[in-house]
Amino acid sequence: MLLKDKHIILGITGSIAAYKAATLTRLLIKEGAQVKIIVTPLAKEFITPVTLATLSKNTVLCDFFYHDDGAWNSHIELGLWADLMLIAPASANTLAKMAHGIADNLLLTTYLSVRCPVMAAPAMDTDMFQHTATQHNIELLKQRGVSFIEPPSGELASGLIGKGRMEEPEHILEQVVRFFKQTTSFAGKNILITAGPTHEYIDPVRYIGNASSGKMGYAIAAAFANSGANVTLISGPVTEKINHPNVTVVHVVSAQEMLQQCNVFFKKSDIIILAAAVADYTPIQKENRKIKEKNKNISFELQPTPDIAEHLGKLKTKKQTLIGFALETHDFLNNAEAKLKKKNLDAIILNTITQQHNPMGNDNNSITIINKQNKKTDFSFKSKKELAWDILTYIENMHE
Repeated sequence: MLLKDKHIILGITGSIAAYKAATLTRLLIKEGAQVKIIVTPLAKEFITPVTLATLSKNTVLCDFFYHDDGAWNSHIELGLWADLMLIAPASANTLAKMAHGIADNLLLTTYLSVRCPVMAAPAMDTDMFQHTATQHNIELLKQRGVSFIEPPSGELASGLIGKGRMEEPEHILEQVVRFFKQTTSFAGKNILITAGPTHEYIDPVRYIGNASSGKMGYAIAAAFANSGANVTLISGPVTEKINHPNVTVVHVVSAQEMLQQCNVFFKKSDIIILAAAVADYTPIQKENRKIKEKNKNISFELQPTPDIAEHLGKLKTKKQTLIGFALETHDFLNNAEAKLKKKNLDAIILNTITQQHNPMGNDNNSITIINKQNKKTDFSFKSKKELAWDILTYIENMHE
């Protein structure tokens, strides 16, 4: 879990985007965070406290005190408890009050009391967002250290198209994880990563490929980008996406195309991580038209695809670090160790397919990293996003 034991105050303001806070809460909890929710009075018109309390497993806070027994909610204690205050959605009204020190509800008094960093995800109609007053308030808050999760452009509740809708909960989660994981240990380093499968086409509609989803490679790219590195991600055909200013994605289809792009970026790369599941064979001849013979046996001749790891292993300099992956179904360690040596890798990351688990396309996995001295380090079953940080830390320790 990427946010295990992190204390997060989630502030929810009066906006139609408040419905997204339910999904955001669930995602934060799923990653191990402890979440306390503060809503403004108007927010309760858009989403019920019962829903949020059920998801967060905490009482939803709104009032300064309870009229029946005089108990009160201490904004000071909340401010001391939190590791991060996240306001999502953040309405134009709340941003204006934050910018001018107005403290007329529990969320705002807590904002003025917290000692932790504050993030805000604006949500409003495009004209409100672009208004000079709103932009001035945002700039004031940025100067005071508030981080903003920029709203994307798209269709708004008003029916207009423009910038102002709250970012999707999944992307907000990525920003929160990035905040807690941020480090500059790889600042200025150039990292080359391959991910996903390759497709070797037989005819215009059929290909030889595999079930790789690219999730591991994309997670590694995100981890290094969040550590300050400049990442080039060469990706085979996958549905995974990454949106990070430090990541350049180069899309390829075949093993030959992946090799060509690796050659383009290899020389300037400090660390190369070959997480792609490259097809081992490709047809010698590709048919220009769809093969039509349905009721006949057909055969076609295959040839090996270029071995990208072995090729780069021959080019690698002493200043470069080359990490490979091995996916094995049997004789796991011997096969991985042989690949490590043959391809001149600095370390190899072993994945195994068993009757109980197939890492391909899965969100979770366990791995073993083997270095040149055949020292083995095991990493237990967890999400691939967590494993990506384990891999980053391992590589960081290699360079100490």
